[in-house]
Amino acid sequence: MLLRQLEYLVALARERHFARAAAACFVSQPSLSAGIRKLERELDIPIVQHGPRFQGLTPEGERVLLWAHRILGDRDALQQEVAAMHGRLTGTLRLGAIPTALTVSSLLTTPFCERHPQAGVRLESLSSIEIMRRLAEFEIDAALTYLDDEDLQGVHRLPLYEERYVLLTPEDEPLAAHDEVSWSQAARLPLCLLSPRMRNRRILDGLFDADGAAVSPAVESDTVDGLYAHLGSGRWSSVISHAWLHMFGIPAGMRVVRLHGDGEAAHRPRVGLVFAAHEPRPAMVRALLEVAEGAGVRDALDELLSVHLGS
Repeated sequence: MLLRQLEYLVALARERHFARAAAACFVSQPSLSAGIRKLERELDIPIVQHGPRFQGLTPEGERVLLWAHRILGDRDALQQEVAAMHGRLTGTLRLGAIPTALTVSSLLTTPFCERHPQAGVRLESLSSIEIMRRLAEFEIDAALTYLDDEDLQGVHRLPLYEERYVLLTPEDEPLAAHDEVSWSQAARLPLCLLSPRMRNRRILDGLFDADGAAVSPAVESDTVDGLYAHLGSGRWSSVISHAWLHMFGIPAGMRVVRLHGDGEAAHRPRVGLVFAAHEPRPAMVRALLEVAEGAGVRDALDELLSVHLGS
């Protein structure tokens, strides 16, 4: 059995198309098909449901795929470990992030690249469910996400900060003159919020509800940058995580106002790094954790919020 054959299998399962899988592996389609057939002969089990086009893996093939992900992941980790032994970290840090935490990723990736100039970073925006799948299949090394997410299983966690929520509103809105406002006051504004399928929105809905308010936003977006694109018009207000200020700041003509209400301080979701509970821990993950533990993400975000509230 060759590692190349396992790479063919992983690519085929990912692309679900022989030609695309072959292109991803930089081989011809006949070469990829021959490699898969050879793997089937060596293991003496059917791996692919054979037909004129890709129809999926057999149950046996699905189990082999799990081992293929693990073996290739261990291969990559070994290469990184050897590079670290030589005093240099090479390869690519594969980092996932939920959209609402993507805004703080540079607080980790920038010092990581400064400390390890021969290593690169590939950053992807992923849902929490996709994060779990990609970690289990060794397709990412770590991810930024909510640490209390019910989808997180079999992972280690490193807390980085707690989300704090503030009102972002136009300067000519009467509430902008207040030092702080209630959630029920904010609910009466023309709001732009993330869509209900986003975890951040469900958290906000709970906080509005705790203050006796039902929120009905005028505009909903499934991305933070889409939300900010509307705020730039000066027509809408929003409730945002203070972490977004690091990337987007405050649009011209708007002001940040502190929110208060029952349960707000007690419902600040923790955001941090998650990584697979595999031992030994890969060199790439160890290097990221060393950077994260010294990055002071919580303090940097809290200081930024204080500056904006003070101004």
